Amino acid sequence: MNAIVTVLGQDKVGIAAAVCALLAKNNVNILDISQTILQGAFTMVMAVDVEKASVSVGELREQLEALGKEMEISIRIQREEIFDAMHRI
Repeated sequence: MNAIVTVLGQDKVGIAAAVCALLAKNNVNILDISQTILQGAFTMVMAVDVEKASVSVGELREQLEALGKEMEISIRIQREEIFDAMHRI
């Protein structure tokens, strides 16, 4: 199953590294990644494969949200089909 991870917040050193490290620790493969910084605001969108993850998507969501809280940024994960349905034009 694929999922979409979104990261939003004030730019600071180590955001991409911390998110990628957490995903790797949980055996989540990054399929695609896009990031940008616009006037100090950091935005990253990742397509990930959670099929072989060592934790449930719910546990992964909790870990990502905890990391986001620690770094004072927003990190969310949702199933790809839900993300696509919500963002279809």
